[in-house]
Amino acid sequence: MGWLTMEELVWHPQTGLLLTHAPSTYKIPTANDCPADFRVRLFDNANAEDSIHRSKAVGEPPLLLPFSVFYALRDAVSAVGGHRIDPPLSAPATGEALLRAIEAVRGGA
Repeated sequence: MGWLTMEELVWHPQTGLLLTHAPSTYKIPTANDCPADFRVRLFDNANAEDSIHRSKAVGEPPLLLPFSVFYALRDAVSAVGGHRIDPPLSAPATGEALLRAIEAVRGGA
């Protein structure tokens, strides 16, 4: 959740060097950053097919699951404008980025 909502890369305007390159230069998301009301529904059906060689690989799920958070936020912003226009929201969806997107959707509605 934190990856697409908090981890913002900041680049030096003259040198182009990455300024948020270490834990001392950016906020690392933790369990304490999770909202108190964080509703999750788990898949409640049997798998249609067995996985390849009964694989329990963990490479892709941690990379892909954060997109569900980002797109849920994007859908919520879109709802502000009655889903009439796509919100101009890009990752990371920081509080500031969400506010800008909400203002854009309200203005375009």
